[in-house]
Amino acid sequence: MKIVVIGNGMVGYKFCEKLISKAGFDQFKLAIFGEEIRPAYDRVHLSEFFSGKSANDLGLSSYEWYAENNIRLHLGDPIQCIDRKNKTVHSHKGITESYDYLVLATGSSAFVPPVPGTDKQGVFIYRTIEDLEMIAGYAKKAKTGAVIGGGLLGLEAAKAMIDLGINETHVIEFAPRLMPRQIDDAGSKILQSKLEGLGLKIHTTKNTSAIIGDDAITGMQFTDGSSIDVDMLIISAGIKPRDELAKHAGLEIGDRGGIVVNDFMQTSDPNIFAIGECALYNNMIYGLVAPGYAMAEVVVNNLWAKISLNSPSGDGGFTGYDMSTKLKLIGVDVASFGDPFISTNETRTIILENSVKGVYKRINVTKDGKYLLGGILVGDADAYSRLLQTTKNKIVLPPNPEDIILGSRGGAEADNGAGVLSLPDNALICSCESVSKGTICNVVSDQNCETVDAIKKCTKAGTGCGGCVPMLKDLMVYTMKSQGRYVRNVLCEHFNYSRQELYDIVKVKQLKSFDEVLDTVGHGDGCEICKPVVSSILACLWNEMILDKGNDTAQDSNDRYLANIQKGGTYSVVPRIPGGEITPDKLIKLGEIAKKYNLYTKITGGQRIDMFGAHVNDLPNIWEDLIEAGFESGHAYGKALRTVKSCVGSTWCRFGLHDSVSFAIRIEERYRGLRAPHKIKSAVSGCIRECAEAQSKDFGIIATEKGWNLYVCGNGGSKPQHAKLLAADLDDETCIKYIDRFLMFYIKTADPLTRTATWLNKMEGGIDYVRNVVVNDSLGIAQQLEEEMQMLVDNYKCEWKEVVKNPELRKRFNHFVNAPEEKDPTIQFEPLREQKRAKEWK
Repeated sequence: MKIVVIGNGMVGYKFCEKLISKAGFDQFKLAIFGEEIRPAYDRVHLSEFFSGKSANDLGLSSYEWYAENNIRLHLGDPIQCIDRKNKTVHSHKGITESYDYLVLATGSSAFVPPVPGTDKQGVFIYRTIEDLEMIAGYAKKAKTGAVIGGGLLGLEAAKAMIDLGINETHVIEFAPRLMPRQIDDAGSKILQSKLEGLGLKIHTTKNTSAIIGDDAITGMQFTDGSSIDVDMLIISAGIKPRDELAKHAGLEIGDRGGIVVNDFMQTSDPNIFAIGECALYNNMIYGLVAPGYAMAEVVVNNLWAKISLNSPSGDGGFTGYDMSTKLKLIGVDVASFGDPFISTNETRTIILENSVKGVYKRINVTKDGKYLLGGILVGDADAYSRLLQTTKNKIVLPPNPEDIILGSRGGAEADNGAGVLSLPDNALICSCESVSKGTICNVVSDQNCETVDAIKKCTKAGTGCGGCVPMLKDLMVYTMKSQGRYVRNVLCEHFNYSRQELYDIVKVKQLKSFDEVLDTVGHGDGCEICKPVVSSILACLWNEMILDKGNDTAQDSNDRYLANIQKGGTYSVVPRIPGGEITPDKLIKLGEIAKKYNLYTKITGGQRIDMFGAHVNDLPNIWEDLIEAGFESGHAYGKALRTVKSCVGSTWCRFGLHDSVSFAIRIEERYRGLRAPHKIKSAVSGCIRECAEAQSKDFGIIATEKGWNLYVCGNGGSKPQHAKLLAADLDDETCIKYIDRFLMFYIKTADPLTRTATWLNKMEGGIDYVRNVVVNDSLGIAQQLEEEMQMLVDNYKCEWKEVVKNPELRKRFNHFVNAPEEKDPTIQFEPLREQKRAKEWK
């Protein structure tokens, strides 16, 4: 059987992969023609090209894969015509190929509105790697940009502009809201607010009438008479199916485009199939990759039935596709599932809206409250996978349906039996690859797949959009634990160890740099997952200057500059003010320094003063002035101890039982610079009235008549959690001893980027287990933990001071290497209440 595929995108490639998996390659001859010059690559994660991924990283397979499977691959050679009578296709380069069956996977092209000026320099579409390469090249000389399109692709393009350093980026949307196909008006308003807070300028209900400029774009004119100045434009206003080849061949085309197909993806010619974004099924074009994969599966089953001389089963056709999806748009979670907009007399809608935190959740349930029909999540989509499976598998909801978005009354998300473990074995976990829960559990059980990467390799689950990866991990852990097997939490593909295992190896082998760790126990070059983790481990163990020994390139961006990177390319400086206590002379000095460098100043919630708007060149000079005035780094940039907040305690307050300020200063000066898997906050309150809010901190101390109560594992933030009482009525020395043990136990055992609250929630035995280890020394490691903490305390050095006195380190803080005195000319400010702010801030 001769099969020809026209189109080598994700869906065309997936068809070939599925066919080979189903039938092998000795049953047919397969040829594939692609218009682009490179093999199929991952368009879903195309924007990661601007985050450092290469074209090879995005590739779905190598040239060798096609050769090994006897596939004749023709790249950069589009088919010009189809001769249905003789069953042949003819390519641009003059190749003629005969077929028994033809598969059209021609995909779609970018829709370009009929606006005058789209041919000007600086106007791009956002579709291929070549498009992205041209965009990246042009962006180097652009300062302001715009995107036409406020849907998924448009916001991806806007993110690309931000990644490329475009100072001012506009999003132009014709509809009255962003992402009109996925979320409702209220959800869109929350999304818009969050995106504007990140620096984007959003324009809805805007229709572009002309692109202004002579040879190159200089601005955009709108039908309402307004205009904006821009010097770069990306058009991402939707897609249109590539059906011109099919139309020329006389196949049936929909009224608004698309190749008409039946349930088996057959066109009006039974020997020709169409799949993916070029196919029109029941008057619908599916613009996601997962439906295209499902269409490819249908055609493979159909052809396999012909090869094996069986008739295709009546229930093996395509019946439409659930368009549920979860996205992260410029750092903002957005998801919709089931029927997100349904509203009838037979349904109820429950909405949670928190405009302060930028969270919107809507669920649609049946009138009796038993079943979930669909919903929308903006700002917090952690529950997406569970809610999607609850909808798909018609799982009965809890008595109070609102619990599934509000969380249980104890503050944690309510599972209510709707977790992934309660799903039936035939529940579809990976929609992109049609992989069920039973299949995943079986490969973990029978094929010893003990990592998510191994599950991906065995089943292809998680290789599409990636939304199901958290469920893969949950199923893997559950299956392994049920069999009594050891669960390894491998860090990433470059290290076959968990963070805890890597911590012990680095300590035993006395490794002091990222390169040493990678060369000794890792492989490859490292990635954005393992670099910060290893850097954290090194800092937790040795407390050496984090920019020494080549470790600077492995740090998070904030750690790399010892300051917090803010909007517009500026930095903020936060000196340490232990316990919030500061002398008038030091206050005056802070004011003088802020005036000298023209910084915006603000008192933080942690009783410190934050100074914003610093140029990178000025950072060492600002630090030098601060150090001379008696200040040191406040480590606001690091995964480290931030603050120890205090009330005035018995020093001034008539209710105070003990001197909370003095104790807070002692605590902060002991643990300053302490690196950990996540940031750490603390507080000391002088009485039970709790003015310092100690019970919302990673560790908090409250005065009692007999001493101090020590609380651990609390946090504020988007999911606040009260701390738990670890020990009561402690004297000063015992309290510090327990804090030493607690912090070192957390540092040694927590996963990367895990706050103490989350660490405790995942720990078997919870606070009782932690109390046994820390207070009762049930593991016999208390002395070791205390000694390790003391070593870190003894090794402390102010990182700002180390840079100030080291000429080589100071050189790293120049914006222009060849002109160290010059500052970034693109940074601009505007006045704000007698101070200033970066111009693109909203």
